[in-house]
Amino acid sequence: MQDNQVVGIGSGSTIEYAIRRLNERVINENLKTICIPSSYQALRSLQSFESLQISTLDRNPEAYVAIDGADEVDGDMNLIKGGGGCLTQEKIVISCAKKVVIIADYRKDVQKFGQSFNFIPIEVIPMAQRPVLEKISKMFGGKPVLREAKQKAGPLVTDNGNFIIDWFFDKDKDYDWNEVNISLSLIPGIVETGLFIQTAHKVFFGAADGNVTSRGNDKL
Repeated sequence: MQDNQVVGIGSGSTIEYAIRRLNERVINENLKTICIPSSYQALRSLQSFESLQISTLDRNPEAYVAIDGADEVDGDMNLIKGGGGCLTQEKIVISCAKKVVIIADYRKDVQKFGQSFNFIPIEVIPMAQRPVLEKISKMFGGKPVLREAKQKAGPLVTDNGNFIIDWFFDKDKDYDWNEVNISLSLIPGIVETGLFIQTAHKVFFGAADGNVTSRGNDKL
């Protein structure tokens, strides 16, 4: 990190540790760091640290690096994200960053999707949820399900006012995830998918004993 850099901040439990570490460096090294939250959760987390300046993509449309979590990382460094309900704004912030660093639990490190997380979150316009459910089922099989909220009646609503469909895919099938992502994105009503295809430059995996392993660009 250097002075006056813009950092995109994602969501998830592992990102809380990254924010605290970022705050420590800003204080100890007397840095000015501008943070772009990619969700309401990220915004609330950043507001706990007065040393971190919060901005938006309107003011800072480019970021030096984006730091985010993942629900699963496959052998090609493709990601599944959105298990916590955030994916569209995270993908936007990541697309604006020169470098993308992912921090995840060691159990998210897999060779093939489906070993620890067996569905793809898909953000959808509310009025389109029923036809989208049917189209996903016809095109790809598996079981697409509208995600229900946990502490209120009805579907989970994203920061953008949309619903989320969780597509439980066939774990035994070999998918071309880039083609799947493209095909899903072309379905009218789908806002964004939780497939992040080769967007990560570096992934750090934390183990229960505190050890950290990584994959990707060693220069980061």
